[in-house]
Amino acid sequence: MTVEPILVMQGIRKSFPGVAALKNVQLRLFPGEVHALMGQNGAGKSTLIKVLTGVETPDGGEIRLKGELIQPTCVGEAQAIGISTVYQEINLCPNLSVAENIFIGRFPIRGPAIDWKTIERESQTALAALNIHIDVTLPLASFPVAIQQMVAIARALSTAAQVLILDEPTSSLDEDEVERLFQALRQLKQKGMAILFVTHFLDQTYAISDRITVLRNGEFVGEYAASALSRLDLINTMVGREIDEASYAAETAAQTGSVAADPYVSACGLGSTGTMRPIDLDIYQGQVLGLGGLLGSGRTETARMLFGIDHTDSGTIRVGGEAVKLNSPRKAVQHGIAFCPEDRKTEGIIAELSIRENIILALQARRGIFRYLPKRLQRTIADEYIQQLGIRTPDAEKPIGQLSGGNQQKALLARWLATDPKMLILDEPTRGIDIAAKLEIMELVKAQCRKGLAILFISSEMSEVLRVSDRIAVLRDRQKIGEIAGKDADEQSVFRMIAGAES
Repeated sequence: MTVEPILVMQGIRKSFPGVAALKNVQLRLFPGEVHALMGQNGAGKSTLIKVLTGVETPDGGEIRLKGELIQPTCVGEAQAIGISTVYQEINLCPNLSVAENIFIGRFPIRGPAIDWKTIERESQTALAALNIHIDVTLPLASFPVAIQQMVAIARALSTAAQVLILDEPTSSLDEDEVERLFQALRQLKQKGMAILFVTHFLDQTYAISDRITVLRNGEFVGEYAASALSRLDLINTMVGREIDEASYAAETAAQTGSVAADPYVSACGLGSTGTMRPIDLDIYQGQVLGLGGLLGSGRTETARMLFGIDHTDSGTIRVGGEAVKLNSPRKAVQHGIAFCPEDRKTEGIIAELSIRENIILALQARRGIFRYLPKRLQRTIADEYIQQLGIRTPDAEKPIGQLSGGNQQKALLARWLATDPKMLILDEPTRGIDIAAKLEIMELVKAQCRKGLAILFISSEMSEVLRVSDRIAVLRDRQKIGEIAGKDADEQSVFRMIAGAES
């Protein structure tokens, strides 16, 4: 007997101003299966979920649930017809009890009052179905993140869901907590639930999924049985091409300067529970260390730990041979470390301020409010870096938000170069900029390295990592799994390491 899909999305299209987010996308979910939705950043996964749950209205296509055409216009309407979602960020109320969180917005009434006994009894039953046995009268905040995630799932299931969507549910969980979640999902599978599992973790994809759908650049690439798709084939499908070992071989050697005998920054066992497994890294002046890995592998988490943004609870860091505690960005800057973040729009530039003000921001912060940089000196510094980095602007007083993405990125580089750093962390420095600007940024990176700067380089485009890196530390599922010398690296070897292939 052929099993019919419980949910079918066909020909889904969705555009935003200047961007075609989804182009003729399809998705099928079957009862009693976990279906992984995979794709690189910008593939369209989030938009597809928003269309399915009524957050966004599609421009075209149709959605059918158990053969019936549906058009949810909001999350509440999607829940009412049996589609529930648990998001990466737990959107519950930590100050309320577990039971209140499960029933919030739909409390049963008995007479003139809320029926608390029924709420508590049914909450316990919902959690017991997930093998969770806790006091549901206690505040949600009194439980760890893993339990809170289970409460979110129990809430979703208590709405008589037929389809459960899990959007990056394991991003804040450790290995034991992930396994506990997976045990609950296997129980739901046995009861016939259709589960859409969105993740970037390869190991978890193959540990729990029966079927995989891959999106790329807003388009449907294919639907595959997980057992029939190797990890390397999945990676090739996500990145959009068969990795050719010879195609990038000539481009991998970085033109570096004089390399110090000892690393400028050395991290040993540096990690953060639930965020990043302990990692060892050595970063040398005059060299580029690239971080190779797929989205979700821990590249940005590593950068944020090294710059003191994220808390660490294991390991040590030595800077210039001296053991230090980088527990804040200020401490990192004091030790000569600079950081250009991944999201330049929200974490980098201040769009309303001028190019000059953005460039001198870090230098002024390091000097302190009582050592104000005279405006004439600010202009001299800004003009010097505008010329040196080729920032295209009529003058330094133009608001930085009016520049192109490539020129904004150059201004961010100027901000940190003005502090005369010893090490520069670049997280996705070429994201969202045109090809010509990318080449200019890449050449600037190599030029700074030739001057003796230590650089940690992160990019989702593996060809960029290969082109500039002297060494590549390969990450998967938030742990370092190996390291390759730049002269020996190509896309094939890096992706095979990520996939865990031996030959």
